[in-house]
Amino acid sequence: MKLTIKILFATLLTPAFVFAQQSAGKGQSTEKKQLKPISNDLFGVFFEDLSYSADGGLYAELIQNRSFEYSPGDNKKWQPLSFWEYTTAGFGYGTISVESAQPITSTNPHYLVLNIDDPGKEGIGITNAGFDGICLHAGENYNFSVYIKQISSAPIPVKVELRGAKGVSYGQFSFKTQGSGWKKYDGTIKATQDADSAKLTLLALVKCKIAIDEVSLFPEHTFKNEKNGMRADLAQAVADLKPKFMRFPGGCLVHGDGLDNIYRWKNTIGPVEFRQQQRNIWNYHQSFGLGFFEYFRFCEDIGAKPVPVVAAAVSCQNSGGTRGTGQKGLPMTEMKSYIQDILDLIEYANGPITSKWGAKRAAAGHPKPFHLQYIGIGNEDKQTDDFRNRFKMICNEVRAKHPEITIIGTVGPFPSGEDFDLGWAFADKLSVPVVDEHFYQKPAWFLDNNARYDGYRRTKSKVYIGEYASWGNSLFNALAEAAFMTGLERNGDIVAMASYAPMLANLSHTSWNPNLIYFNNKIVVPTANYYVQQLFSVNQGDLYVPGVIRFKQDDAVKDSTLAASCVKDSKTGNIILKIVNAGAKEANAAIDLTGINIPEQQATLNLLKGKPSDKNTINDPKAVQTISQEITTTNLSSYLAPPYSLSVIRLKTN
Repeated sequence: MKLTIKILFATLLTPAFVFAQQSAGKGQSTEKKQLKPISNDLFGVFFEDLSYSADGGLYAELIQNRSFEYSPGDNKKWQPLSFWEYTTAGFGYGTISVESAQPITSTNPHYLVLNIDDPGKEGIGITNAGFDGICLHAGENYNFSVYIKQISSAPIPVKVELRGAKGVSYGQFSFKTQGSGWKKYDGTIKATQDADSAKLTLLALVKCKIAIDEVSLFPEHTFKNEKNGMRADLAQAVADLKPKFMRFPGGCLVHGDGLDNIYRWKNTIGPVEFRQQQRNIWNYHQSFGLGFFEYFRFCEDIGAKPVPVVAAAVSCQNSGGTRGTGQKGLPMTEMKSYIQDILDLIEYANGPITSKWGAKRAAAGHPKPFHLQYIGIGNEDKQTDDFRNRFKMICNEVRAKHPEITIIGTVGPFPSGEDFDLGWAFADKLSVPVVDEHFYQKPAWFLDNNARYDGYRRTKSKVYIGEYASWGNSLFNALAEAAFMTGLERNGDIVAMASYAPMLANLSHTSWNPNLIYFNNKIVVPTANYYVQQLFSVNQGDLYVPGVIRFKQDDAVKDSTLAASCVKDSKTGNIILKIVNAGAKEANAAIDLTGINIPEQQATLNLLKGKPSDKNTINDPKAVQTISQEITTTNLSSYLAPPYSLSVIRLKTN
């Protein structure tokens, strides 16, 4: 079939239909084609605090256990002094203890007390190596702060120093305490040289008794230079994806390991020393320095719509390691209060500064609303009466009070099965606007399911693919996902949103694989999967154009390794072609550009290719990456897609 593109593009901005002429033996038959709109929010990102992706990752705080709140509940090996050393290098002596009688706040109950009998030659204090060492860059400033309560009567001289091996100094500053009661002291240290395993030492220099809490060190340069902000290079890697939305804070983290571990957003806002910390379901600690205010602000900084997720008033069905039988529901007597917390979240994001929770947002430094549009209720929850009854209560109340908010429901952790079927039936019954599907599968599944959404009913809930990945970070894994994503574009009228998961993982503390971006304290390693996500997100269109790309018959017969899509970006007028060849042979893609008014002879080709086993690692972080080049449009009538490749071709049109 030869598609008359000139006619098609002439109608893109007005009717939803286009007529193309097709030769059919002796006569002409007319095929009616419908241009499909594509969701403006199709490709985004999903953030969950696992694999140290918040503390020790995106959140730029360099001190670990800064408020002495670690406990065996977080990790059986931990206690309030974990990751701290008692420092007595100059032959001084005294005692160290963790106390809770007179804290800064009851939500942050533990603090450290030094009782120094003799400071020795250098003073007595504490040392912290951060998250596997503190990484410093010569010439850059690092902002230190600490809360101190002077228990002794006289002012206490204190020295703060960044140190390396054998006590080498990378920078320091000093101050004196003033008066009794908890007071915050701060200062700036300029690093004198690069280091990847520095430590921070705080020393009291005289005989005294002193209480210490909230010991903090931040790079002055955070992402967008925000206070209490994000690690600049890691945040930039996320921003470079150009995501249309960001889902947060999870994931399994949201509904927690038991009812007491459900994520409560109100505990994560306000001054960091007032935030009520808790155990992370992934067996470490959440300081909540990265809280809901910071999530909202980060979404705004990267131009992504915020998609917060709240628990559906039930805990994870796998709570306590029960493998499916541990789900518990909040008592019905607590549901009114819990639902009010969700309504308050919407007010916190969108309410005027004259409202109670809008005023709290303004007090945090953001008087303008965050323009919340979506809210997720639940995550992969087992379909039980406990879940359904509570979800319905939340859903009905949010709809009644905030009809402008789009609710995202959940249909379990798998692409099929009992919870999936029951979840969809429940979503149909309640007319839930969007439901969240998840699937972690082998590459072959993604290649074989390119047409998964072709047959979905257009009248029921739209789909958000909140979590998906193909169990690996090789180029072949990424190309299998790319082939699947062409099907998402083709069905962008029913698939409203999609996000790869998980997004971030600290290489020294990885609890889940694969991930989109790996990192340590020094470098960021985007995967091959990352570059696929970036190519689709940066080159998203708002209209799907059918019939432009066809693989030659010999290549295309029963070959799921070949996939393609053509979209239009109405804002720029650009036509964007995506051609996936996940096979071992070169593939011939016929591209019919007849009638398209192309003012330039040049087009931009972004190409991702290599060996199927190629992957980016800490030792070879650029083994797979996108190559950009200019090509002539005259060569596009028959495009040869290299083996194991994704080609994205952007054409400028009138």
